[in-house]
Parts: sequence; structure tokens; C-alpha cells
Amino acid sequence: MLEKFFKLKENNTTVKVEVVAGITTFMTMAYILAVNPTMLGDAGMDRTAVLIATCLASFIGTLAMALLANYPFALAPGMGLNAYFAYTVCGVMGYSWQVALMAVFIEGLIFIALSLTNVREAIFNAIPSTLKKGVGAGIGLFIAFIGLQGAKLVVANSSTLVTYVDFTGEWHTKGICAVLALIGLMITAILYAKGIKASILIGIIATWVLGMIAQACGIYVVDIEGGFYSLYPTFALTDFTALGKTFGQCFTADFSGVGVFNFIVILLSFLFVDIFDTLGTLIGVSTKANMLDKDEKLPRIKPALLADAIATSAGAVLGTSTTTTFVESSAGVGAGARTGLASVVTGFLFLIAIFFAPIFTAIPGFATAPALIFVGFLMVSAILKVDFEDVTEAVPAYLCFLAMPLMYSISEGIAIGVVSYVIINLACGKAKKITPLMYVLAVLFVCKYIFL
Repeated sequence: MLEKFFKLKENNTTVKVEVVAGITTFMTMAYILAVNPTMLGDAGMDRTAVLIATCLASFIGTLAMALLANYPFALAPGMGLNAYFAYTVCGVMGYSWQVALMAVFIEGLIFIALSLTNVREAIFNAIPSTLKKGVGAGIGLFIAFIGLQGAKLVVANSSTLVTYVDFTGEWHTKGICAVLALIGLMITAILYAKGIKASILIGIIATWVLGMIAQACGIYVVDIEGGFYSLYPTFALTDFTALGKTFGQCFTADFSGVGVFNFIVILLSFLFVDIFDTLGTLIGVSTKANMLDKDEKLPRIKPALLADAIATSAGAVLGTSTTTTFVESSAGVGAGARTGLASVVTGFLFLIAIFFAPIFTAIPGFATAPALIFVGFLMVSAILKVDFEDVTEAVPAYLCFLAMPLMYSISEGIAIGVVSYVIINLACGKAKKITPLMYVLAVLFVCKYIFL
């Protein structure tokens, strides 16, 4: 049955590989169960309700991706979009979280329409092959940067923006986390080099176990105010009745004092970032998994985009910010995932997490960091396929590759890549290479910087 539905042999994979990869993807994404409730809680939402909504939206979106598109892509409320939701829309702008949820809900409906009318598919196909490789490599560098931060290896610095951690000054918190992450990275790399399929998952679990040992020995010290929590999971159950505090609340939004123009700006901001974050993730992960066809197109992209759109609106109704395809799906792909069976596993783990959320939220950032850093290495290799002898092709790919981690945004990297590709090729007399839709995208990106 599984073979017939997911076409495992056709995709050169097995049930065992898909299950392990699905678990790996979940482990690298589990941090969202802790982060999302905290962020949206700052917007005035009930944190337990957000936790349940996060699990359900992730389950619905990931299962839709598996059943509609048969791809190993997992979905969850997106980082960056939840920050914009909580700290910009509800914070700086001062609007209620119900209004923000309504904007996300309508955005999802627009996405559904765009997915059914081939607009999003056309955008995906219009992006040149070179830029797709730049996007894939850029995402690799981006998630590696996220991993370095999660490992506490890279920290903020007032003069150089970022620097390495002070191992001695904060040894019992940041220092030991960084060391454990480095050990986990070595474990992952060695196991991968030896051909062990579950190397990434084993690396996560091994790093977590080492952390618990360090806590037992007093090397790692819990500092709740500093964000360093106990590494031991608790076994408390979740209060399911809390979901009523957010479920359907988008339909109760009070728009008095919001204004039509302001609401449209909020809506377009969600829409713009989400569409290009999703496209960028699909490009990057599918490129690494060799899922693109000979024309650099992703087969079954329409149902994949539709699943993403359905998840966005469903998540808004449940009570969470924009649900989107997660770049951490690349961890599962790195572990061998090639079909929707891996997504089914990931989706059901999110569903189970509702009952045992405190266990999964105990997985520390430094334990998942080795997976992100190593998968980043696997994805960065896409840049080697760029023709660096052709500057009109190489520079846009390079700028896209560079911008993603430095601007901390997949969509901004795509924007820089598209605009530079059009300008450079147009100025060099190679306008024939530029499709009409690329011109449209370049203008839209420029307008976005001017008006949004």
C-alpha cells in the first residue's frame, strides 16, 4: 500500500529511510513548539492555545503536502513571519492579534486562488536555473547561520555585528552549549562519512544526551532568565480546552481604527514575504534532492503550493501566524527523504506533540544546531553548478547566495537575485534571456522596497 501510494521504489527510497528522515525533520523543527507560543504570547495570545494551534496547523499542512504532492516537505508557522505578526503588527502598529490573524487568513485564501490559477507555479518556473542554484546554496548558508546561533557559537556583537562566543566568560551556559554543538557536529559528519543513514538524527539525540549528562554533572547550569532551561523533558499533559481562546478568533476581529489602507499594507507584507519564502524553500530543498526535471521545473508544484496555502488559512483559524514550508525540511532530505511518507511521519509527530509537548520542547537549540550546520554544508554545494565564467549568470546567483544569511531572509535573497539578474543582463545586451515575468517580479520587488 505504501509503495503504491508514495512510489518508494520509483524514488529510490525505503520505508525505513523515510521514517528516519521524517523523524529527523521533526527533531530539527521541534523548536517551533517552544518559540512560536513565546512570540505570539508577547502579542497577547494564550501560549497553550498557540502551542496546540501550532501542532495542529503543522499536522494539517504537512499531511496535505504528503497526500496532495507526495513531497518530503514539512510545514509549520514560519519564523520571521511570526516575529512580524507579534512585534510589528501587534507591537509597533498596535493592532489586535485578531486583526493580524484575519490578515493571515485572507492571505491564505489569496494563495489558494494563486495556486489554482498557476500564478505561483509560473513564478517558480520563471526564475532562471542559475538563480535557483544560488537560492539553494543561499538557503544552505542561511540555515547554517541559524544553526551557529542556536549552538551559541555565533553571538551578537556591537562593533562587528556578530562574533564567536566567549567560552570562558559564560562557560556554564553559552560556552558549554557551543562545545556540545561542535561535538555533535563532529559526530554527525563522521557518521555521515561512514554512510550511516540516520547520522543526522543520531547526531541530534547524541548531542541532547551529552547535554543532559553535562547538566547532571553541573557543567551546564540552568538559567531561565538567560534562556537556558533544563535539558530534561517533563511529562505534563496539555490543557486542550485552551484552544478555544484562539480558535476562530480571526472572525471576531474589530477593524475600528485600523483603516482599509493599513490593513492592505499588513496583508501585502504577509503575502509578499510568505510567497517568496515558500518558493525559495521549495527551490532550495528540491534542488538538493534532485527533484527538478530537465527543464529545472518541479513536478507537482501546483499541489505543493496548494497544500502550503491551505495550511496558512487553516492555521489562522486555529490561532497561529502564517504556516509555511519549512527550510528545515532539508534536514530530512539530507537524511534520505524523497517522498511524502517522510512528511506523514513528521506530521503525525506534530499531532502527537500536542499530548507530550513538554518533552519535545525540551530539545535544546544546541542539539538541533549540528543538523542545521551540516545540512547547510550539503546544500551549499549547489553553488558549484553555477557557471562562474559568465558574470551575467554568476553575480546574481552570488548576490542571492550572500544576501540570505546577511539579511536573514530567504525572500530578500530572492529579491536581490531577481533585480540584479534583470539589470545586469539588460545592461549587457542579453535581454533575450529575461522572461517577461522576470521583469514583472523585478518591478514588484523594487516597489516593495519603496512602499512596504
